[in-house]
Amino acid sequence: MFAIIEAQGKQYKVQEGSIIKLDSWLPQEEEEVVFDRVLMWKKDDALEVGKPYVEGARVTGKVLRRGKDKKVVVFKYKPKVNYRKKTGHRQPITLVRIEKIEGE
Repeated sequence: MFAIIEAQGKQYKVQEGSIIKLDSWLPQEEEEVVFDRVLMWKKDDALEVGKPYVEGARVTGKVLRRGKDKKVVVFKYKPKVNYRKKTGHRQPITLVRIEKIEGE
């Protein structure tokens, strides 16, 4: 069983027990979250695609951790001018474990 959900303008393919990495989000750790924007879900041989969302389907998850992602190195360079600038960035993230996929 899997589902494709929409969260914060992005689409994620999820299964029960999977962990997804979302951009920084408001819920605190150990809090339950519900994703009701399910674009598609499949159980056994039954496949249902929404127009745009599947009615009656929802995915519940639990926030595991809030923190920062791995560092992304930004290196700016201009040839022949001796211009080099190196900076970094760590994007805030929220890890969510998918607990249950429900549908009609």
